[in-house]
Amino acid sequence: MQTILVTGGAGYIGSILVPELLTKGFKVIVFDNFMYRQFSLGHICHHPNFTLVRGDIRVKNDLSPYLKKADIVIPLAAYVGAPICKKDPVGAESTNQTSTIDMFHQLSPSQILLMPTTNSAYGSGSANNYCDENSPLNPISDYAKQKVIVEQELLHRENAISFRLATVFGMSPRMRLDLLVNDFTWRAYNDRFVILFEAHFKRNYIHVRDVVRAFLHGIDHFEQMKGQIYNVGLSTANLSKMDLCKEIQKQLHDFIFIEAQIGEDPDKRNYIVSNDKIERTGFIPKYDLKFGIDELIKGFKMIQGSIYSNS
Repeated sequence: MQTILVTGGAGYIGSILVPELLTKGFKVIVFDNFMYRQFSLGHICHHPNFTLVRGDIRVKNDLSPYLKKADIVIPLAAYVGAPICKKDPVGAESTNQTSTIDMFHQLSPSQILLMPTTNSAYGSGSANNYCDENSPLNPISDYAKQKVIVEQELLHRENAISFRLATVFGMSPRMRLDLLVNDFTWRAYNDRFVILFEAHFKRNYIHVRDVVRAFLHGIDHFEQMKGQIYNVGLSTANLSKMDLCKEIQKQLHDFIFIEAQIGEDPDKRNYIVSNDKIERTGFIPKYDLKFGIDELIKGFKMIQGSIYSNS
């Protein structure tokens, strides 16, 4: 039975990934500092193959014993997104970059590493800025820049895969409302309106459960996929912010959105992403944007207030 270490395993993605790994028959060690005071893994504490460690990946002596036990490492621990990186730049750099790269150096060549990076590294270009894994990178945010440096270091390892994730959406036990689809759907559900800045800017999206499926796919097809980079997104969801609002309006009919004539979005990313490479390995997303918006609307009936954010 293989052992998988998931750092940040109680976070937005990990809270769905970890139960799936247990269902697949893996032993799972979660190493998390619980910085958001979440209780997202309480429902699996009964599982005999689940180990939970409270700790910070920046404390090398705390993390190292668990790295040695792992056959597979999935480093999810990070300060994710531009707002929190701006709020705590030292914490972001030390977690997202320095400690993550140090973790790589502690692993043996035989240990498998599945690393989430970001397709926001493609940055911004023209309206027809079509990107694949060979496109030049132009990261704008500190988060994207840190992930680019980490990915460059990662690819020095043969037994590693980099998953360049699209903007993730969907419900999770450790919910995030700061992600764009989640944010716009939340505003549509509660406020019934949103003002758009630079509404034509496009990006790609992926459901959180399909991110989990991509990690599982990487484990199952590791020999085929190792040593490479893969965009992970919905090929049907390369959408502008205006397009996204129209999709939400199909389910929340009284939702109003207006494009601002002045002002600009601090998030300048604008690209269309190809996901053909991972699709050629047999991975096809299951959860489209319509499914995710419907799921979010159901979930928002249970959420009051806006505590579910990374900033």
